[in-house]
Amino acid sequence: METSIVKQTRVGAYGLVADRARILLCRISDQVPQFAGIWTLPGGGLDFGESPADGMIREVMEETGFKVRPTSIAGVNSVSGDLPDRSYHSIRIIYHTELLGGILTNEADGTTDLCKWFTQREARQLWLADLVQDALPLVFS
Repeated sequence: METSIVKQTRVGAYGLVADRARILLCRISDQVPQFAGIWTLPGGGLDFGESPADGMIREVMEETGFKVRPTSIAGVNSVSGDLPDRSYHSIRIIYHTELLGGILTNEADGTTDLCKWFTQREARQLWLADLVQDALPLVFS
């Protein structure tokens, strides 16, 4: 008997929250066991019917406590692979942002558990998601 593999496509939107010398990154929590401990950009999956820009704004606020606005699309990242329970395809829209305000606050009981500012040198010492590796040149060119 042939077993069918679950195939999942997910679209997410992420914010490049940065200044001239630092980038804001968030650590994936234990709620996502296969990726726990990896540092990523603030952002995440879109709700049904939500625009990518609105999803990015919402996700950045939820994960960091910061209000941002998108200024332009920095890039699109696409990755696929296999996990024990499914095959996945993630399409991730990355926005340059303008920081409008807020206080850095870690997400409680969410998919991230810590957000911090890092210089390029500090960031390169972390366990980085491929999304961040692709994004670093967009900030520190």
